[in-house]
Amino acid sequence: MKKLLILFLLGSSLAYGQRNFTIEETVLGPRQFAAQNFARTQWVPSADAFTHLDSKFQNLQVREATNNWQPKNILSANELTEALKIAIGQAAKLSNFPVDYHWVDSTTLSFSYQTLEKLYLLQYDLRTKKANILAETPAAGRNVERSNDYSKAAYLMGNNIEIIDAAGNVTQVTNDTVDGIVNGSDYTHRQEFGINKGMWWSPDNEQLLYYRKDESMVSNYPLVQWSDRVATVKNIRYPMAGMKSEEVSLVVYNTRSQRKTTLKTEGPKEQYLTLCTWDPSGKFVYVGILNREQNHLKLNQYDAASGVLVKTLFEEQSSSWVEPLHALTFVPTTNDQFLYQTDKDGYNQLYLYNTAGKLIRRLGDKDVIVESLGDFSADGKKISYTGITHNGLDRHLFQVDIHSGKTQQLTSESGTHAASLSYNGKYLYDQYSSITTVNDISIREIRSNRRTALLEAANPFEGKIDLPKIEAVALISADGKTPLNGRIIYPPDFDATKQYPVLYYLYGGSHAQLVQNKWLYGAGYFDLYMAQQGYVVFTMDNRGSDARGRDFTRVTHRQLGKAEMADQLQGIAYLESKPFVDSKHMGIFGWSFGGFMTTSFMVQQPDIFHTGVAGGPVIDWKFYEVMYGERYMDSPQENPEGYASTSLLDKADQLKGNLMIIHGAQDPVVVQQHSMEFIQACIKAGKQVDYFLYPTHEHNVLGKDRIHLYEKIANYFDMHLKK
Repeated sequence: MKKLLILFLLGSSLAYGQRNFTIEETVLGPRQFAAQNFARTQWVPSADAFTHLDSKFQNLQVREATNNWQPKNILSANELTEALKIAIGQAAKLSNFPVDYHWVDSTTLSFSYQTLEKLYLLQYDLRTKKANILAETPAAGRNVERSNDYSKAAYLMGNNIEIIDAAGNVTQVTNDTVDGIVNGSDYTHRQEFGINKGMWWSPDNEQLLYYRKDESMVSNYPLVQWSDRVATVKNIRYPMAGMKSEEVSLVVYNTRSQRKTTLKTEGPKEQYLTLCTWDPSGKFVYVGILNREQNHLKLNQYDAASGVLVKTLFEEQSSSWVEPLHALTFVPTTNDQFLYQTDKDGYNQLYLYNTAGKLIRRLGDKDVIVESLGDFSADGKKISYTGITHNGLDRHLFQVDIHSGKTQQLTSESGTHAASLSYNGKYLYDQYSSITTVNDISIREIRSNRRTALLEAANPFEGKIDLPKIEAVALISADGKTPLNGRIIYPPDFDATKQYPVLYYLYGGSHAQLVQNKWLYGAGYFDLYMAQQGYVVFTMDNRGSDARGRDFTRVTHRQLGKAEMADQLQGIAYLESKPFVDSKHMGIFGWSFGGFMTTSFMVQQPDIFHTGVAGGPVIDWKFYEVMYGERYMDSPQENPEGYASTSLLDKADQLKGNLMIIHGAQDPVVVQQHSMEFIQACIKAGKQVDYFLYPTHEHNVLGKDRIHLYEKIANYFDMHLKK
């Protein structure tokens, strides 16, 4: 009954008091109309209980099996504030309960607090109601990495590393003053290859592994700063495809001897170093060595004390690219076995190796893609993970037995699940949504399969917003083999005998997916707003996008945009087959890779779209950076034909429709040179094109200015597409 009601609500039903979104709500709406949920849910160690924050973020609530999972306040922000004041010895105020709270054990939790001078990590004991300082670092310190026992913390001051111990003693680890030498930064290799940190503490808490990046030889790229009386230039190091790239090494700093040892990662200086993982013994470091061509990976073991290569455990090669994204995960029951993730057999899955480099077994299940790892079971024999199924639409929780390889799917309803097991594996916390389900939360006892419903969120738009009707669309790729996922959103009071203009919203690039089986089917509030303004809004994920496996992605190699456009033409043909679509008044909009796709359609298929808006568009891949660009296109020297065919500069003379390009003047990702070169090409070709610049924004227009952005885009389509 509930799902039938929600399906009705997903359709257009202009009930009394309902209205359309305002342009402000395209940005503010996700918070204003957020579905009811439990915030910051965590299982309590060694207990059949979990905690979450209340709806006002003021209290920590516990739900216990013995109390039939009913909520009970156990600690408030005010109580924690009083303990905090005593611990740090000065005035303090928590406006909300700390969202970064973490259970240390069943009675103790940790949280952070920052003043103007210091960043504190504290621990609170529920029994004594007292807080104590675990660690503290200067507030100005960045990228803080704490040792496992909290006895030390490493952080960055500028481009150098400092370490502070429990007594407050500070050690300067690096002292580089050369512009372009950067230590310990997570912004190494531009955060590709799964890199999200630049320093790693050893298991014994005595050694710090860190990146040392030398980008002094990389070209400076100027970003004009308009806020000064006389505009100034901020230079960034930006290695364009085919040009000189950064040189990176890995260094081990021993806090006892204060000795530094550089790992002997022999090979070309412009190779990539990733998958950095300490051996549980603290004697070895594992590093993935990926060549600049990104088609040959070696997993190497190095001696931490001498930096010498011990051995290469295994190698992985591809005719397209190898993309390591996940550090090794050692099995807790043994020091000589680890989990490695790769899509070498078609789908990103788990593989169990030993430290001799022998593959013990594949732990994958059919075509399930491992999206994220969960926790090991209490005995260390199993591990859970979130897996992608149903042609990329669904997310489920799985658990695999490491020694047998047997896999169990723990969630069942079709949709997007965020689920986790209790520490003893007795209970499953399951939160999920789908196109027909706003947000459901339940607890299931694994052995009996007994389910306790905790929350069935109501439609947050009911009685407030006239929500447009959303439908799933299933198509086949241009090669006739691969299912593609799409969605269509209809205007309110849709009449199939009438014709409507179209907004075709797309992205199309790697590591992104716009259509998922979750509430609103992944649609954004701007999509819903434009449907309410009288547009049929359509979106589809083409080959090359995320969550569909290796072959779905690799088809784009050396020719970005070709297969993607061919697939999107399938979506366009679907729309043009509908009598309610005004095919002469179709608009296309995308940002970044979507901006590249939008501009590509406007100049390579100029008779399809009447109007386009391209935000932060890639225009020519030779202007894009090395790590991303060369993975998909190889270098301009290796693939001149591919770069020439995908460049839009020599195709500007084919532009027919109305095109507005929007760019952030401070964009360090797709630099403004892309759009400026295209504008100049349009001028030379005698083609009119509209251009709008956001002077203070980078790759995305954020904050209040995003409302201005969406209003500009909506007005542009209204001006050209509305009859």
